[in-house]
Amino acid sequence: MKLPLTLLLAALAVGPALAQKIDIEFDDSAVFERYKTFHIVQGQLNAKAAALNSDLTRRKIENEIRKRLAEKGLMEVESKPDLNVFFTLGQARRSEVEAYPAGWRGLGTRRVRVAYTQGTLVINLRDTSRKELVWRSIAVEEKNDPIEISKHLDDMVRKSIEKYPPKSK
Repeated sequence: MKLPLTLLLAALAVGPALAQKIDIEFDDSAVFERYKTFHIVQGQLNAKAAALNSDLTRRKIENEIRKRLAEKGLMEVESKPDLNVFFTLGQARRSEVEAYPAGWRGLGTRRVRVAYTQGTLVINLRDTSRKELVWRSIAVEEKNDPIEISKHLDDMVRKSIEKYPPKSK
């Protein structure tokens, strides 16, 4: 009896960590070792919810990006950076249809529309000398509540920047 309970608790603990989806794209020709400095350009907040569209949210994201890029050995500068950092936070209401067995002996199907909020944080790194995008992360957090999304912004940034610099193929 203890083993199933332990497995259930472990699954519940891992569940929130797996909720975020992080994808990266990068320029194969970019030499990431040569990037030593960055500058954060003001990010865009495209969410309608007040919990995700404020100067506090913008600063929270900017500070987390600063912290994580510094951990990667990059230094923030005001002029002539190697990389410009742009970010966008968006929120969209979405719905999905879920199907459940229903009816006599479960032979039928019951369809239910489930609404949720999806928060997407896009972080772009642009090479200032080439004036080109060289790295992008797209972090998606699917929650019903914008406040819950705001609580996970630091994790979204951390998990994104963990994938920088990219591993060459």
